[in-house]
Amino acid sequence: MKKITKILVANRGEIAIRVMKTAKKMGIKTVAVFSTADRNALHVKYADEAVCIGEAASSQSYLRGDKIIEVCKELSVDAVHPGYGFLSENSAFAEECEKNNIIFIGPKSKAIEMMGSKLAAKEAVMQYNIPMVPGIDHAITDIEEAKRSAKEVGFPILIKASAGGGGKGMRIVEREEDFVSQMDRAISEATSAFGDGSVFIEKYVTKPRHIEIQIMADSHGNVLYVFERECSIQRRHQKVVEEAPSSILTPEKRKEMGEAAVKVARACDYLGAGTVEFLMDDKHNFYFLEMNTRLQVEHPVTEMVSGLDLVELQIRVARGEELTIKQEDLVIHGHAMELRVYAEDSMNDFLPNVGLLSTYQLPVGEGIRVDNGIEEGMEVPIYYDPMLSKLVTYGKTREEAIELMIKAIDNYHVEGVATTLPFGKFVMEHEAFRSGDFDTGFVKAYYNPEKMKANLDTEAEIAAMIALQQYLADAKILRLPIISD
Repeated sequence: MKKITKILVANRGEIAIRVMKTAKKMGIKTVAVFSTADRNALHVKYADEAVCIGEAASSQSYLRGDKIIEVCKELSVDAVHPGYGFLSENSAFAEECEKNNIIFIGPKSKAIEMMGSKLAAKEAVMQYNIPMVPGIDHAITDIEEAKRSAKEVGFPILIKASAGGGGKGMRIVEREEDFVSQMDRAISEATSAFGDGSVFIEKYVTKPRHIEIQIMADSHGNVLYVFERECSIQRRHQKVVEEAPSSILTPEKRKEMGEAAVKVARACDYLGAGTVEFLMDDKHNFYFLEMNTRLQVEHPVTEMVSGLDLVELQIRVARGEELTIKQEDLVIHGHAMELRVYAEDSMNDFLPNVGLLSTYQLPVGEGIRVDNGIEEGMEVPIYYDPMLSKLVTYGKTREEAIELMIKAIDNYHVEGVATTLPFGKFVMEHEAFRSGDFDTGFVKAYYNPEKMKANLDTEAEIAAMIALQQYLADAKILRLPIISD
C-alpha cells in the first residue's frame, strides 16, 4: 500500500475545504495553494500549510501544474487532490504527477485523456452495446461537411464541442436555416474555451432528463455504482439543482443504468471516483452522454443517501486499498437535494454578480449541510467560478428534503451580492418540480424573471394600499390628523 501522509489540494473555495476535512479526519496533513486574490480565503486558513503560486488569473496560478509540482517537492507532499475544474481533468498534469512519484488522487492519465474527448469516449464504450444518441461519430470543423451531416441526422440537432463540457461550444439548432450561424458560434466558443474548435453533431433529444451515475473503482478490479443523481434543472446547460435519487427511476432501470456505467468505467480501466452521464427521453430510454473523470460538484447528495464519504474512498483507492464494500451492500436511504449557491443575478439572466459580502449567515439544523468556501466581509473575486457554496438538505422522503430546502433558503442570509437562492426557492415551490414532471427545459418553460418582477411590483402596490387603508381607518377611529401632500 502506498503511503499518503500529506495531500496538496490543487483547488480553492468550498471543494478545497471539503477535501481537507476528510484528509484531516484520516490524520493526513493538508497543503493549500492560492493566488494573490485568495490570500485571505477560507481554504488557506483551513490548511496545515499554504503556498502562494501566482497572480489572480487562474492561468497564472491554479492552472500552473508546474508550480504545483514544485510545491509538492518542496513540502514533501505524497499526493495531489485536484477537486473539480482547473486541473482535475488535465491528463498532462496527471501524467506529470505520476512521473514525479506524486500520487494523483484520480484516474490514470490514459483514462482522463480517453474520456476527455467525447468522441473517443463514445468509441471506447461502443463495444459494450450501451445506447448512444444518434449522430456523427467524428469531429468536424468544416462548415459544409457539418451542414451535410446535420441533414443526415435530421433537425433538431445538437452541436457539441468535442474537447470539453460545461455547456461551452454547445448549440441547439431547431431549423436548417439557423445552422451556419450556430455552427460558427459553437466553433468559436470551443476554440476559446478549449483551444480546439472541433465539434460533433448528434440528434437533439427533446424533453431530456439529465441523469448521472456515480461510480467508484479500485486497482483490484472492483467497480461499484453508487446510484444516480438527477441533474435536469440547468441554466446555460449547467446544473443548478441536483438530487438523489431521481424521482422517475424504477429499481430495474436504476440497476440497468448502473451496470451500464460500470461497463463504461471498465472500458477505460478506470480508477477512483467518476461519473457517467446519461440523457433519458420521455419514454425513459437512456443514452450515454459522457464520463466525468473526477469528483462531481454534486457529490454530497450521493453521500447523504448512501452514507459513504466519497473523498475518503478516493484517498483509500489512491493508496492502493481494495474496496471493502460490495454492490449488494449499497442501499439508498432517504432523499437529498442540492442547490448551487452562485453569486449570480437570477433575475438578470444569471449574470455573475460579484462584490463585498456585507452579510453572510449560513442556515444550520438537522438535515442541513452547507459545503461553504467564503465568509462575511470577504470579496467575491471576479476571476473564478462564482459559486459561494452548495446547500444540501436531507429528508426521509423527497417531500421532506424539498420542504427543508425551502426553510434553509429562508435562513440563508446574504447581502452585498445577488445569488441563486431565490431561484432555488422558485424551483422547490414549483408544481412541475414537486411532481417530478420536468426536464432540462425547466428554466425556459417556467422561469420568467420579468413576470416575477411584475408580480413583486404588484404585490408591493397591494401591500401599500392595504397599509394606507389601515392607516386611514386607524386615523378615523383615533381622530388623528390625515396627512396629505
